[in-house]
Amino acid sequence: MWGSDMTTTPETSWPALPYGAWKDTYATLHMWLQVIGKVALAQAPPLNHCWSVALRVTPRGLATRSLPYGARSFTLELDFIDHQLAVRASDGQTRTLALVPRSVADFYRELMATLDAMRLPVKILPGAVEVAEPIRLDRDTQHHAYDPAYANRLWRVLVQVDRVFTASQCAFVGKSSPVNFFWGSFDLAVTRFSGRRAPPREGPAFERDAYSHEVISHGFWPGSGALLEPAFYAYAAPEPPGLKEARVQPQPAYYHRELNEFILPYDAVRQAEAPDEMIHAFIDSTYARAADLAKWDRNALDRRAMA
Repeated sequence: MWGSDMTTTPETSWPALPYGAWKDTYATLHMWLQVIGKVALAQAPPLNHCWSVALRVTPRGLATRSLPYGARSFTLELDFIDHQLAVRASDGQTRTLALVPRSVADFYRELMATLDAMRLPVKILPGAVEVAEPIRLDRDTQHHAYDPAYANRLWRVLVQVDRVFTASQCAFVGKSSPVNFFWGSFDLAVTRFSGRRAPPREGPAFERDAYSHEVISHGFWPGSGALLEPAFYAYAAPEPPGLKEARVQPQPAYYHRELNEFILPYDAVRQAEAPDEMIHAFIDSTYARAADLAKWDRNALDRRAMA
């Protein structure tokens, strides 16, 4: 359906992703990705800010980074073109699992059996994280939807967002993250750092690690909780005084006081004449307002200031 001869148009590059139309597939994918992410968590070295266990956008879907296993390594990739999970090992073995409507528990069992058969047995803590109602992944039979068309739409959006986010970092020469897909929160994000330590934070260990230093983050997620629509977001942690009232670009962007984030609705972007420019305006303006209010050393961090 989406082969190499597919013509790229605004609709194929920035497809509609209405929350209500695919929320069941979204919920199932979230749990499948938690299984995959927890395999990465069990095997990857503990790089700072959880970067080693985040997923990356690929030309076919979402994948782990290379995961060490003794002298071998392997990757897991959700392929949203052929709709399969591919397990690839450095010794040449490859196994695939079909992405079809199936329960999370069934997905969990088949993936673990596949890893065992490839001599890559992995034990994980099966509890879902960062969700309103945590559930054991190995017992989850309530999530079992999979609509391949909407899974493919999600991936096509992520491909474009990954491209724009990566380009946006070129103007920043301080420490910044790769563009990461976080399987716990189900969002694609990129983060800039001031270089200064942040006040100690309460909460789980991964949150304390993520926010050990001052950050300004930008991301995209398909919606959940207080905002049931796909959107781009921006926030600073810790948030400097006055940021809530700051004016940012473009015109559809606003501050969501329940989420404590600036929001740019995805539908405004996909319907714009120049989606890339709208996203860059959002990133540039929210970064500038947050960095100035937090007194970041922009002369040292911004490429234009160094020119």
